[in-house]
Amino acid sequence: MAEKKTPETEAELTEVLRVRREKLAQLVEDGKDPFQITKFDVTHHSAEIKDGFDALEGKEVVVAGRMMSKRVMGKASFCNVQDLKGGIQCYVARDAVGEDSYKDFKKFDIGDIIGVRGEVFKTKTGEISIHASAVTLLSKSLQVLPEKFHGLTNTDMRYRQRYVDLIVNPEVKDTFVKRSKIIKEIRNFLDGRGFMEVETPMLVSNAGGAAARPFETHYNALNEDVKLRISLELYLKRLIVGGLEKVYEIGRVFRNEGVDTRHNPEFTLMELYQAYTDYYGMMELTENMFRYLAEKVCGSAVITYNGVEIDLSKPFARLTMNDAIKKYAGIDFDEVKTDEEAKALAKEHHIEYEERHTKGDIINLFFEEYCEKELIQPTFIMDHPLAISPLTKKKPSDPTKVERFELFINTWEMCNAYSELNDPIDQRERFAAQDAAFAAGDEEANHTDEDFLNALEYGMPPTGGIGYGIDRLVMLLTDSPAIRDVLLFPTMKTLGGVKSENGVNSKEVSTPNSEPEKIDFSNVKIEPLFEEMVDFDTFSKSDFRAVKVKECVAVPKSKKLLQFTLDDGTGTDRTILSGIHAYYEPEELVGKTLIAITNLPPRAMMGIDSCGMLLSAIHEEEGEEKLHLLMVDDHIPAGAKLY
Repeated sequence: MAEKKTPETEAELTEVLRVRREKLAQLVEDGKDPFQITKFDVTHHSAEIKDGFDALEGKEVVVAGRMMSKRVMGKASFCNVQDLKGGIQCYVARDAVGEDSYKDFKKFDIGDIIGVRGEVFKTKTGEISIHASAVTLLSKSLQVLPEKFHGLTNTDMRYRQRYVDLIVNPEVKDTFVKRSKIIKEIRNFLDGRGFMEVETPMLVSNAGGAAARPFETHYNALNEDVKLRISLELYLKRLIVGGLEKVYEIGRVFRNEGVDTRHNPEFTLMELYQAYTDYYGMMELTENMFRYLAEKVCGSAVITYNGVEIDLSKPFARLTMNDAIKKYAGIDFDEVKTDEEAKALAKEHHIEYEERHTKGDIINLFFEEYCEKELIQPTFIMDHPLAISPLTKKKPSDPTKVERFELFINTWEMCNAYSELNDPIDQRERFAAQDAAFAAGDEEANHTDEDFLNALEYGMPPTGGIGYGIDRLVMLLTDSPAIRDVLLFPTMKTLGGVKSENGVNSKEVSTPNSEPEKIDFSNVKIEPLFEEMVDFDTFSKSDFRAVKVKECVAVPKSKKLLQFTLDDGTGTDRTILSGIHAYYEPEELVGKTLIAITNLPPRAMMGIDSCGMLLSAIHEEEGEEKLHLLMVDDHIPAGAKLY
């Protein structure tokens, strides 16, 4: 008979979980508690047996893993055991394992961890298997494995309960095995070039080295407020001053920013610094390392991402930032002389900017708007404006620019590199400008770091430096659509308090609670109802539709806006922007069914056309505005019209 399929209703699930606990209690009573077992000697993994069948046929092996399927057929049964390297079929016969052991085996559940000893053979259908002589229950599974995870509505559970995701989705495990290999090969590549791996502080008094807002915490023992690092740069440069000529670090950094398909508040950064070279030296190193990693990890320097071929085997293209803007936007900023001219161009092209912005800032905004989306094949974007590069050497031929590049692949910034600024007097002036920018409202500006300036005054040699976002690199080399697909435990918003942060019920198995939630509306204040009447014909011209959220991301450079990609039932994605980031994080809205007005004219917001409006309910509570998006039953299909 076939194993019973995964229960579908909550009542069925509750009963199955109760039965599993009863089975465990009986095992304990019979002196067969699996949790008393402290070790189990394994001789082979499944893939080793399959790959080495010719040498292992007829030999005894011992495997262990999770039982993923079971077919009981009277006096003999089959099961599949999944381990790190894959799965293998096991043939369990009563005559081979003994009557008592076979009775126990028949009570095992899908998800149990078992050990199997037996001989390697091939079935009549040609499947390499193990003929069991002994089966041992090593751990009892008290939860039910899902048959599979699928669709948008389950991505949240996959990320929150990664342990289940790894069990049921082999391709997920493959991604993280490959991630480990990528980091290993980065180390191999740099070690081969004479670099030394080091570690630097995570808790710092001055979070510098990047344009980002830090997380803040408190050091109780010292009674000092500190920040979590946003970069590795300033400490690694101190080591260059100290005479360590080639250093690198792979470590976690923390940036108090939005969450979307390419950004996570904590992520893995690799930075390296090499004395006596410049940003051209960093280009050579980067190009060769990316090619090396693709060949080692993917087997070829020509890879595919989301169906698009990306060729890492050819020399990477090189463009200055101004030349890229000239190519894709038709504007030559080398001919623009003043901040006022640059702002006039921004207004003309509907580029949002802040009053404090200079020509250099606006050049960067034009590049982000017109150029990034065009850069699919590997391209070094060189010679950035001085205004956006406070730690970089000026170009001797043009002091308004710096010797800096970013590598773009698949429209993404993959790394950021400089000819490092080693003039302490110039660096102090740059820090002062950053302090002024912070005072003017730029929360991501750097701050003066006196100890770093002191280090520079001892003398730092000409140095090339670079930072790589490891998570984005892993996305590229594993063809993964979102950063959360390459983070084992991505940042997720807590659901209903700490105990249920992963959507897990902390209670013992019990019947579902049908008691309705009691909500206190006594402190709620709502706007007065409109007294004007709207005639029916006017109202009926608004087209209210159910829409499904396919993707939701924070809009770059905006603290309020979320950008929704929506299925509105037409087969063409709809983009709507909504200023609700203060109330929702993007990831918690993916897969939800919302209500939108779909026949409003497009409205440009931050250079993006917003085609419609999502409906929210707003009220005031204790002087604070509260907002709730209107979410409806997921059974309502995309495009359903509201009357």
